[in-house]
Amino acid sequence: MKEFLYNNRRYYNPIEFAMTHIGGTWKIPILLSLRNGPMRYRDLKTSIPNISDKMLITQLRELEDKKMLTRRSYVEKPPRVEYQLTKRAETALPIIDQLTQYGISLMKEEGVILE
Repeated sequence: MKEFLYNNRRYYNPIEFAMTHIGGTWKIPILLSLRNGPMRYRDLKTSIPNISDKMLITQLRELEDKKMLTRRSYVEKPPRVEYQLTKRAETALPIIDQLTQYGISLMKEEGVILE
């Protein structure tokens, strides 16, 4: 495939482009946490061990910018915010599941112990 530019960045294949939407340490755990429906920030933070508040906020903003999730604010006391997957993100879930199975297979082949 021919390389292409998007938002002033050069991509060499569609996989690289897709990984800008779901790649990295925290984006997939966030997407998987939201797969069963909307979640409040604190519940999302609790569902993802070891993520800092700063990193979660950054990743949520990036996923929102890439139209992978929506943020809904409720005007009530105390204020409530919920995050939910978009259709774009929902179409990525089966692919993420396949990558998970592939990763588990590789880990078994390499003798990595699953905790």
